Parts: sequence; structure tokens; C-alpha cells
Amino acid sequence: MSADSNGAAEWILCPGCRIPLYGKRFARDLGVCAECGKHTPITAQQRIEQLADGGRFEPFAVASTDDDPLDFTDTKPYRDRLAAARARTGMPDGVLCAFATIEDNPVIIAAMDFRFLGGSLGTAVGEMITEAAETALAECIPLLIVTASGGARMQEGALSLMQMAKTSAALEQLDRAGILTITLITDPTYGGVAASFATLSDVLIAEPGARLGFAGRRVIEQTIRQELPAEFQTAEFLLARGLIDMIVPRSGLRQALGSLLRIVTPVAAAAGPALSDPGTITDPDLVSETDPWVQVRRARRPSRPTALDYFALAFEGFVELRGDRISGDCAAVVGGPAWLDDRPVMVIGQQKGHEPKELMARNFGMPTPAGYRKSARLMRLAEKLGLPVITLIDTPGAYPGATAEEQGQAIVIAENIRLMSALRVPVISVVIGEGGSGGALALGVANRVLMFANGTYSVISPEGCAAIVWNDPAAAPNAAAALCLTARDLLRLGVVDAVLPEPGDDVGGAPLAAANQLHRALVANLRELSGRSGEDVAAERRARFRRFGVRRQAQVRSVA
Repeated sequence: MSADSNGAAEWILCPGCRIPLYGKRFARDLGVCAECGKHTPITAQQRIEQLADGGRFEPFAVASTDDDPLDFTDTKPYRDRLAAARARTGMPDGVLCAFATIEDNPVIIAAMDFRFLGGSLGTAVGEMITEAAETALAECIPLLIVTASGGARMQEGALSLMQMAKTSAALEQLDRAGILTITLITDPTYGGVAASFATLSDVLIAEPGARLGFAGRRVIEQTIRQELPAEFQTAEFLLARGLIDMIVPRSGLRQALGSLLRIVTPVAAAAGPALSDPGTITDPDLVSETDPWVQVRRARRPSRPTALDYFALAFEGFVELRGDRISGDCAAVVGGPAWLDDRPVMVIGQQKGHEPKELMARNFGMPTPAGYRKSARLMRLAEKLGLPVITLIDTPGAYPGATAEEQGQAIVIAENIRLMSALRVPVISVVIGEGGSGGALALGVANRVLMFANGTYSVISPEGCAAIVWNDPAAAPNAAAALCLTARDLLRLGVVDAVLPEPGDDVGGAPLAAANQLHRALVANLRELSGRSGEDVAAERRARFRRFGVRRQAQVRSVA
């Protein structure tokens, strides 16, 4: 390694691929190797400078804590270790907290620095993280935590352990107040940090290759006496298992964070016109009468626009959030925040696909329990942030496999239905293709239920009904007619509130026209629901579903 006249390294050896890198280019690449993509560690100050607009930020005052509460000594006194770390890093302890803006969105940033005793969580770090959360609470500003830590600081004993509870309680207060929290996971993030504030945020973003876990790899291998795969605990490993929302390279972090922060940054709403015509049909006699079996086949056409197609065409700025935060991610359910005109919303949809390969990857639109848990997580986040929920339904039904039953398929569907019935934000559901049984209803408990003209919605598939009731699968066309599953029938029954006309018999030939129709209907219905209290929209939703099956008003006997 050589240095220029200013003392900066002219050449740097990549710790990943061991290829020499030109120092100035390496700095321009934000500390990422241009050859192998290795994201090298950076300091807390560098991190905030990279993220903040113009590299500008206002640091917080240093928290006052006891340097050595246990008077701890191992091979050297803890106070000496602290003094050496401070001299080496120029930091009072392992975290830098500051106020900044990212793409003009205000944010409180708490960035950990692994150089300071491995970024360990001691009383000073816990106090600074807590103060950052309390400032975010007082100012109603989102909190961004950048983690890099080996875990709790052993030299502070149980007091270090208590910081896990202290910081977790601080984030819980932000949940109650409806304030967005984001964690940027960098390499490494382990132990008490991973098992507290690092993983409690609303959105978990990781840099490529970042490792996160409770126990370290070496400890696990010694315990189970097995060699773990190379990708174990990496961001890629975690994403595949539904434990984080996304992986974003360092060069894309400002844009990704800006998109998320913008959702909760107050903006002056554009003066909109009076309630526009939604372009929907509310009189069943005006809906074209078609053969039910023909409509079933139309609803299943792979050429129909999918949820992701509509997210791209009818909305703006969609950011996909992944995972159920428990054990999996289901590709048949997609969702995240987006914009409908000048309003942020949470969109969730059942995703099929167009080609055989995508259909198989998406499990033909049949969600697993992880998919319903993911949708529930996104709905709770929407309620926390005050975002309307829009769901797009297109599924043959919930996945009927053995693993789904082992993971509680019936339970997660029931929990989704209950959750949706009580959400204190407006909810609009749209059947864009198939609405198959409880698997569809788990995303369909809404204030307004809309349906494309060639969609279907039924308690069971015609084939399943024919096999059970007719004892003849060939009777599926008869079953389709008997089930009253067409848009015309469902509008007459009140199951759907309005029907969206389709541009011809094959909506797949005009996806933009269909998206414009969807956008128009959603804007009109959302305006109608806007301005109502959370209690009112939840009560209206309960009343909507309470009426199904009632022939006359129930008489309630008064009690003296």
C-alpha cells in the first residue's frame, strides 16, 4: 500500500478478493470493491456523511454515563481499553447520533462504529440509542439505526444486558406513536444488538453480505459439531428466509431510504377536484351477462395483468417489502408502500405470473402461511403509519400442501380476516382475476370490495364443487353457474360493491387501459373514505360483513 502527498492511500488491497484498488476510486465507490463487490467497513461518521444530504448533519451531545460501572479488569483495566478506543477512533463511544435529511426528508440517525470495542452495546451506547429514539418521538421524525456490533459489552456485565430492554422499550414507544423506524444492517451485527433494537424496526435493510445473528458462526459450529454453509447468516441467507425486507448496495442506500422516508414526510396535498366518477358499475343489470364457465376461464388467463403489473402501472414509487419476520417469504404475496396520486398507501397483492417459469416460482398465486403472515405485517405497519390499505386479489386459493398445514394455514387465514376487520385505516380490495375461497377472503375484508368484470369470487373452485357435490369433475360448468361466482351475480348479492369494466374480452391485451380504470376507481373510492376516523372505518367494515345472510333486522331485547 502506498500513500499520496496528503497521506491518503493510493492503493488499497481488497479484503475480499485481494485485488489492489486505486484509493481515490475506492473512495468514490463508497468503500465498495469494484472487482468483487465487497462492502468494506466504514466509520460512523463516514456512514452518516454518505447518507445525509450534502454530507451535512448535526451530531447529538454525548450522553453522560459511568465509564466503568463494575471497575472491570481482565488482562488490562477496562478504563484503559476505553481510553485506547477513544484515542484510536476519536469517538467517546461506539455510536454517533445525529439529525440529518436524506433526499430532503428529516431523519434521526444512530450509526454504530465497529472500531470502538467491536461496536459492543454498553451503557453509553444504550443511552445514546435510547436518546435518539426519544428525540425521534418528541420531534415526530423517523429513526434510522445503522448497526455494526459484536453484541453486548461484557466489561459492563448485567448493566450491558439491561440495555437490550431499555432500547427495545424505546422503540416500542415509537410504535405506539406511529413513527417509522428503519434499521440498516451492516457487517457484522450479532448478539444483544441483533436481539434487541436492530431487528425491531419497521423495515430491515441490509448491505450485501452483511451478517446478522444471535450466536456467532464459530459458537454454533462448536455446539452442533457441524460445518455451516458459507452463506449462513448473510443478508442473502436472511432474505430468502423472510427475516429482512431487502438487500441494497451502498450506492443505492440514499435512494432506497429516501423513498421510504418520503412516505411519512408531510407534504402539502395538491388541491384535487370534487369527487370524480369512479368509472365503475353499481347496477348488476348493467353488467354484461356471460356464461359462468367462460368467465372462469377468462379470470384464469395468464395474460391478465398481475398485481405487480398494476403496482407498476396504476401506482408510483412502489417499494417491495419482503418476509414474515419469522421463517419465510412467500413469492405468491407481494406488497409494500406506494403512491396513489399524491397519497401514500400500502399495497398488497397475490401474484401469479404470465410465463410457466414465473407461475411456478410464484406457486401459481397460492399463498403459504408465510405469505399471509407477511401481508399481516404490512397491514399492521400501514395502520401504524396511517396508510390506507389496498389489496389486489388473484388466487385459486391458499396453498393446500402438507407443509402449509404444518405451519398453520387455517390459523393464519383466520388471523388475517380478524386483523382486517379491525384495521383503523381505509381498506379497499379489488378482485383482479380469481378470488378463490378463504385464501382470497384473507385479503378481502375491506370497506369497499371492487371486481373486474371478468373476475370470479367463490367459496370453492367449480372443479372442486363438481367433484364433491356432483361427484363428477366434468360437471364444473354446471357448478360454475350454480355458485353464482360472476361479477354480475356477486354485485347482485352485495358481495362486491362495484364492477370495473374491462377493455374487451381479454384484458391482457390492454393492461394500461385496465390499470387506468383501476387507478380511477381507487382514487374515487379512497376520497370517499378519507377524513373518517379510524373507529368509523373499522365500524363500517364490520357492519358491511355483518349484514351477509341476514333477512331482516335483528331484534335486540332491552334489559331493564
